This record gives sequence, C-alpha cells and structure tokens, in this order.
Amino acid sequence: MKRRHLTIALYLIGLLLFSACSSNKQVRPEQFDAKEYLSRASKLIEDEDFEEARRLLFEVKNRDVTRQYAPIAQLKLAESYVKEEDYDTAVEEYRRFLRLYPEHTQAPFAQYQIAMIYYKQIEGPDKGAGGARRALKEFQKLLERYPRNPYREAAELRIKKCKNLIADYEYLVGLFYFKKGSYRAAIGRFEGLIRDFPDYKRIPEVLYRTAKSYEELGDKDRAREFAMKLLDRFPGDGWAKLAKEEILTAKK
Repeated sequence: MKRRHLTIALYLIGLLLFSACSSNKQVRPEQFDAKEYLSRASKLIEDEDFEEARRLLFEVKNRDVTRQYAPIAQLKLAESYVKEEDYDTAVEEYRRFLRLYPEHTQAPFAQYQIAMIYYKQIEGPDKGAGGARRALKEFQKLLERYPRNPYREAAELRIKKCKNLIADYEYLVGLFYFKKGSYRAAIGRFEGLIRDFPDYKRIPEVLYRTAKSYEELGDKDRAREFAMKLLDRFPGDGWAKLAKEEILTAKK
C-alpha cells in the first residue's frame, strides 16, 4: 500500500514539474517575412495550389506595414486567377490594383494585363467582336494613361488587329443585311464602317454596296454621292469600275 501511494505521489510530482516547464515555454508564432511569403505564394501558384497561395498573399497585403510588398501581393493575387482561368475575377483584381496604386511603377503592367485578358478571348470576326471592342478600349486606355509604358509597341499592333477584326464583323453583318435586301440596316453598318474605319481593306466594296443600297431604296442622289466617293478615292479599283458602269452612267 505504501509503495502504491509513493508511486502516485511521484507521478503527481512529475505532472506538476512538466506543467511548470511547459508554462515557461512561449509559443512563438510563425515569423512574418513579406518577401518569403511572396516567394512561397509564387511557388504555390505554379503548383496550382491557389487557395494556400492566396492565403499568404492576403497575409502580405494585411501585414506589410511598409507598403513595399503589398502592391506585389495584389498583382500576384490577380495572376493566380489568370492561372486558374477565372478571367473575370482576374480583371477585378487588376482593376483593384489600379485603384489602390494608380501611380505605382507596375500600373502600366496591370492595365496591359487587363487588355490582354480580353485580347486572348478573341476567336474571330463572327464571335470575337465583343472581346475585340473590350480589348481595344483597354489598350487605348493604356496608351492614354501611360504614354511612356514599355508595352506601347505591342499595344499598337494589337489595337490594329482589334480594329481590323471589328471592321470585319461590321462588314459581315452589313453584307448579310445587303444580301437579305434589308438595305437600311445594311447602310447603317456600312456607313459606320466607313466613318470609324476609313483605312479598312474592304472600303472600296463597302462604298459600292452603300451606293447600291441607296439605289435600291430609290435615293439616286445618295447613291451617286457614294459612287463618286469610291471613284475619287479608288479610281483604279474594280468596285469603282462597277459603280461607274451601274450607277454613275446609269439613266436617272
């Protein structure tokens, strides 16, 4: 019995000593290092562990008192959504960066990324005109807000492609209405095309079909007006020859 009491007493003493030692040890939280967090988040994004990457990025955004690393974390956050192919959220996060840090050196990059997200969604003139218009708007915003941005040359080339694609779309719609006999609808598309895209490759044909549309509607004066524009601007073009034969030399 005495031995049993002694064993219990020693056990209790051991528990007390362990508790005392444990209470003297401080539980140290993980030390915050913004650069380390960003590095780990970048690796996690590459590994497609987006949830954990964003947790670290939000930590940087919330705890970086220097404000040196928080902007980079915001960009990385947007990048994570691009990698995940959640493009709408990616655009929102890039726009948030521009609202928070409009004068940051990476602001042109954020604006360029927004434009490129829309640009990469362009499929063709029949389906991609909406994306082309959005991309065009964002590329033009880039050039207006950041005229010395390092993406200027690439942006200008893509602006040209967007304009050509939008013009192709307007041409296809106008041609559809023209062939259908909906001449007023065709004129609306064709005249907008002539006004907004004067250097479009099919302008001679567009001028001819506009003239013919007016002729079909019985408006001979407007028909001759567009036929003359065609002849003046493109005198050697085959469409100008047709306009001269069918409209300008036709009897009134």
